[in-house]
Amino acid sequence: MKLKGKAWKFGDDIDTDQIIPAQYLSFSDPEQLANHCLEVVAPQFARNVRPGDIVVAGKNFGCGSSREHAPVALKAAGISCVIARSFARIFYRNSFNMGLPILECPEAVESTKEGDVLEVDLDTGEIRNQTKEEEFKARGIPPFMQELIDAGGLINYVVNQRKKI
Repeated sequence: MKLKGKAWKFGDDIDTDQIIPAQYLSFSDPEQLANHCLEVVAPQFARNVRPGDIVVAGKNFGCGSSREHAPVALKAAGISCVIARSFARIFYRNSFNMGLPILECPEAVESTKEGDVLEVDLDTGEIRNQTKEEEFKARGIPPFMQELIDAGGLINYVVNQRKKI
């Protein structure tokens, strides 16, 4: 699967409270969460993000609490994937469970500037910065994890598997 979008750049240690502040955790509608996504660190993000855009961040993205609201908010805001130096392990798992693709690629993070246009091949892990005409290689997403993404998350995957029985 290939994705293409504008890069939104963030630093290190963006925690789940910054992705979706705690006062919005009572919301269950993904669209309501999207309206407040990353407002702590980028107040205009929710208004200006477009479907397909890509978050690029430093190390330890998604640290903090284990809330699933964070990847849900990003996905509902239109983010097609997150590329970071590294991810907090619980955020890593929650992202795939919610159907949000994520890739670790420090070189792409280092080179990418806010607004660069990126093209990402989830099958191969290839990241192409079209603005700078540079290419990077992240580890590809394993086939089973890709199935979760293709299904839209773990719950949809399980429902689809049960239909096959």
